[in-house]
Amino acid sequence: MADPVESLRLKLVGQVRGVFHDAAKGQQPTPPSDEALFERDTPIRRVHADIVGMMTGGVRALLLQMLHPHALQGVLDHSNFREDMHGRLRRTARFIAVTTFGHRDEAMKAIDRVNRIHARVGGTLPDGSAYTATNPRTLAWVHVTEAQSFLAGYLRHVRPDMPGHEQDEYYRQFAVIARALGADPVPETRAEAERIFRELRHDLATSPEAREIAQLVLNQRPDGTPRGVQTMITADAVTMLPDWARTMLRLQRPMLTALPARAATWGMGRTLRWAFRQT
Repeated sequence: MADPVESLRLKLVGQVRGVFHDAAKGQQPTPPSDEALFERDTPIRRVHADIVGMMTGGVRALLLQMLHPHALQGVLDHSNFREDMHGRLRRTARFIAVTTFGHRDEAMKAIDRVNRIHARVGGTLPDGSAYTATNPRTLAWVHVTEAQSFLAGYLRHVRPDMPGHEQDEYYRQFAVIARALGADPVPETRAEAERIFRELRHDLATSPEAREIAQLVLNQRPDGTPRGVQTMITADAVTMLPDWARTMLRLQRPMLTALPARAATWGMGRTLRWAFRQT
């Protein structure tokens, strides 16, 4: 007789994998490799393994990235974000998985593919100035927002007492990928990340387009994701934003839903860690 608990666990794992992998295209989860860029049980692999922390952190990072005019224009000019947001998010999640957990050869192939795509992305900003996706400073903003946001999600939902030296090691590890993508400057510690974040904030600007994309990010619901789950993920991500970013995007800090969303995402995170047999 089948174990009902194990059947429930496997069903939950299958549903989650269906959100992040396109079965119609034969996509399968990235098998963890002992020959990855990063060793097992190191900070980057622990942080990037937590689904809820990565989802809330990923939404936070996307919202911050849309405040950078160059990053925003690249999305507007060269992405089918509006028509296939789920596909774009899947591709981003797969890149993170392959570069973090996959064999180092596959990781470098994924990085090379992104670099080739970036080399073809460029155009003109509304003020007439040129932009390219290979601009090291733009790539630095994309990286620092992701690193800070993924780590913030992990600290918030999994391990608020993560030692400072492990947090710094996370930045040092993630810097390997950022430099391979051409980002500069790249932080290797929490202090450097905060400094670079403050410095690059001067490059940001609000716009109707940034606010439109922010609403698309917050209101999208990937296939297979219950509406309630998406609501609590986005509410938690908006809560994690700096006040000034919410103001620029005209987002309200969740008040009545903040505590329920925090509790729900915490509970969901525990459930998913059980399902995926993560400690």
